[in-house]
Amino acid sequence: MVFFRCFAISLLLSASLSFAVDQPAELSETANRLAGSIYTGPSANTLSELADGYGGRLTGSPEYRRATEWAEAKFRSYGIQNVRVEPFPMSSGWQRGWAHAEMTAPLSRHLYIESLGWSPSTPAGGIKGNVIEIQEVSAEKIKAQAGQIKGHIVLLNLDKLFAQGFWKSVAQLLAAPKLLKDAGALAVLVPDSVTNNAHSALGLQWGGDLTALPAGEIGMEDTKLVRRLLERGPVTIQFEFQDKVSGPIQVNNVIAEIPGSEHPDEWILLGAHFDSWDYGTGAQDNGSGAAMVIEAARALAAMGKRPRRTIRFALWGGEEQGLLGSYAYSLAHKDEMSKCIAVLNTDNGAGHPEGWKVEGREDLKAAMKPLSDSVLKNLSGEELSMETTYDTDHGPFLLQGVPALDLLVDESHYGEVHHKASDTFDKVDPLFLKSDTAILAVTAYAIEEAQQPIVPHIDHAAVGEILKKADLDQFLTDVGVWKP
Repeated sequence: MVFFRCFAISLLLSASLSFAVDQPAELSETANRLAGSIYTGPSANTLSELADGYGGRLTGSPEYRRATEWAEAKFRSYGIQNVRVEPFPMSSGWQRGWAHAEMTAPLSRHLYIESLGWSPSTPAGGIKGNVIEIQEVSAEKIKAQAGQIKGHIVLLNLDKLFAQGFWKSVAQLLAAPKLLKDAGALAVLVPDSVTNNAHSALGLQWGGDLTALPAGEIGMEDTKLVRRLLERGPVTIQFEFQDKVSGPIQVNNVIAEIPGSEHPDEWILLGAHFDSWDYGTGAQDNGSGAAMVIEAARALAAMGKRPRRTIRFALWGGEEQGLLGSYAYSLAHKDEMSKCIAVLNTDNGAGHPEGWKVEGREDLKAAMKPLSDSVLKNLSGEELSMETTYDTDHGPFLLQGVPALDLLVDESHYGEVHHKASDTFDKVDPLFLKSDTAILAVTAYAIEEAQQPIVPHIDHAAVGEILKKADLDQFLTDVGVWKP
């Protein structure tokens, strides 16, 4: 069934597209060729070159820099002339080094602890202290517990913390290291949720700043042991990690562009973040998305005619540290953002295709529905989700009222590799990768070829209502990217 579905392209795309175009039959024929090119194209090889050839692409690392050079060359190899990098600043570069940890009382035992991303190194010789577990990290609660926190290593109880709401908890976690330092804490530890004391990379920061305290993650089974022992009495641990920390750095986004023929000043943007964490090789997160954008660019450039509107392709840096590359781009290009017809983002792995998130916009859902029913349905991409998120690079454009679409795929196995050492090329289904790319490229083509923009931009107040409904407004205000 899967084989038949993926290769019955001419039947799938023969339905007339709903967007207003001058020649609907010609559009269907072109979309037919576009999807066929993707299903027989080199997307899996592209992903293998990236993930296996450059490995984990931590923002600002040598691996990231070399991979951006590869991506520039890859776009140019497909005949795209307008390829460039656009830099954005980060307050600090960071690369993971070595770590060692042990429990010294009430028993002697090696512990599985690694540094969190953008944590400062411990002092030479490490940190030693008794552990205190806390369940709330609001400013008031930390101040009230300052007497118990002082001189201790703080273990956070994330289960209790997140019970009060996801985005509220995230905002409090980001602020916690500075508050804990002021209360006299020696360091902070975050329990991991991965079995077998494995780790899932993350950081307690937003924006690429170093955390105020040395911050580590401790394996799940080790966390449970520490908790059991804390019920009986004091637990003492010591650990040291030495990471490579630099001062301010410049990081490059990679931008490629196919100029439009009729409306070159109007543009549609296909994007995916190019950086990854460093435990694995960033194949699903987000090498798959980057490969989709590169492959869509290849297929669109190979069609033999210029698009009606300009098509831009973006590979973002700094997503894992707070959507830094896409946010910087949205500000740098704010004066021309009114001409951005739509942003299509992909950053949920190469799972079985489902459709698009329309990010809380009923008008966008209504506009997309005919295309979904006539074409994307037969590519298993007809679902239109109203979920609103700010967890990847469509977010900064959503804040400016731009119609934003985020590719929706089955994520039932995504968590098994997300930010882990197991995020490698062998976990990606090449057929799903092609299916997702076909949906991305065909949707982009239909939107950019339409006689009229798919939907208008919405104003600041309307964006605010969407964010408020999704319980995102306060968090985005706290991290400084939104002003109500």
